[in-house]
Amino acid sequence: MMKLYYTPHTCALATHIALEEVGATYATTRIDFASNQQRSPDYLKINPKGRVPALVTDRGVLTETPAMLVFVAQSFPAAGLAPLDDPFAFAELQAFNSYLCSSLHVAHAHRMRGSRWVDSGDAVAIAAMQRHVPQSVTAGFEQIEHDMLKGPWVMGERYTICDPYLFTLAQWMEADGVDLARIPRVVDHRRRMSERATVKKAIAQELGGPLR
Repeated sequence: MMKLYYTPHTCALATHIALEEVGATYATTRIDFASNQQRSPDYLKINPKGRVPALVTDRGVLTETPAMLVFVAQSFPAAGLAPLDDPFAFAELQAFNSYLCSSLHVAHAHRMRGSRWVDSGDAVAIAAMQRHVPQSVTAGFEQIEHDMLKGPWVMGERYTICDPYLFTLAQWMEADGVDLARIPRVVDHRRRMSERATVKKAIAQELGGPLR
């Protein structure tokens, strides 16, 4: 049985939703950032990066959300969460999730994790990064709004693993100072995602504690 290590209000939610979408049998373990549990020796044995999420499978541990989402989609092909029979469409899906991981999420992280890029004591540099977040994150969502969101779902008419990932990052838009009026399609996508039973269940599980 798979086990997902997560912390509420992090990108772990994307994989959590995907596991619910495919009907996987899995367990969860909550990692407490407040006590710095992600840096504990026990957790570092699971994920030496000291971050969440991590997905324990019968073949080993996976990290990085794009990889975990693809693993879930490929492990449960009948759920149809990725165009596995179409190399180009599958590459487009990978490109979108890579953009979320390498660009949009990084821009968001400048708001509270500036010490990843500059010395933690450099208050001026950290403050400058934080001031730039509304501009950089809004620009990232505008790119999605105008150039990448193909239809009611990210890839068009078909719901895929891109959708829970976009939804997860969209949870943070208000805190990042994003101008929602400039991205109505992204906002509508977030609303429709929030109405899905699988999304409601995953969020309730994360806020309520371990799954089982």
